[in-house]
Amino acid sequence: MFIDLSHEFYDGMPGFRYKNDDGTTTQFRVEIHPFLTHAQTRPRYQGQAEFEITEMKFHTSMGTYLDAPYHRFREKRAIGDLRLEEVILDGIVIDARDCAAREAWGVRNTRGVGNARRSVPLDVRGKAVLFNFGWDKFWETPQYDAYPFLAREVIDALIERGAKLVGVDTLNIDDTRDPERPAHTRLLQNDILIVENLCNLDALSLHGKPFQFFAVPLKARGAAAMPVRAFALT
Repeated sequence: MFIDLSHEFYDGMPGFRYKNDDGTTTQFRVEIHPFLTHAQTRPRYQGQAEFEITEMKFHTSMGTYLDAPYHRFREKRAIGDLRLEEVILDGIVIDARDCAAREAWGVRNTRGVGNARRSVPLDVRGKAVLFNFGWDKFWETPQYDAYPFLAREVIDALIERGAKLVGVDTLNIDDTRDPERPAHTRLLQNDILIVENLCNLDALSLHGKPFQFFAVPLKARGAAAMPVRAFALT
């Protein structure tokens, strides 16, 4: 069974936001429109056929997308350098739905109190590890911006236990208030890929079976990130 884990990519979709030097924020959006319409092309084929040629404009960190190591490190591999076996992996879902807005998901909460149900499984070597915060329900609402993220101890555990890809159903795997960006820095430094803005991870959590995770981007030379059609095969 196939389970779609990607948000729809459409004209006008909001995505990447950039904080300007004057403190204002620029909201970028996806643009999809006809470069040539059916009506415009019909005369070219003597009225016997017609085609649309679609033009798109977007930043590559939009929608459900994959970060290559080059996104963080200028000397590392870009999207076009990734092998298929790095983006088609056995997967595991971690239930992180008990995490609150702007909370770091870790063994200890923000008050330093331990949480016995939170842990990174030992058997993540070579796998895609997907964190189900349940945050996709806030997609395209203001609450989506106030998301939970991964604690440093979890990032370290994922590296030590050999994860190959880490995915989240939130805007960012890091807290954007932290300029160090520990998840992007530590994971991509160790060639562990990142997928952000996943959705529908509840379907995998409830299914309770092993699955394969697919997050295949265009083979785009020099690109730091790229939207993907992420899905699971159970």
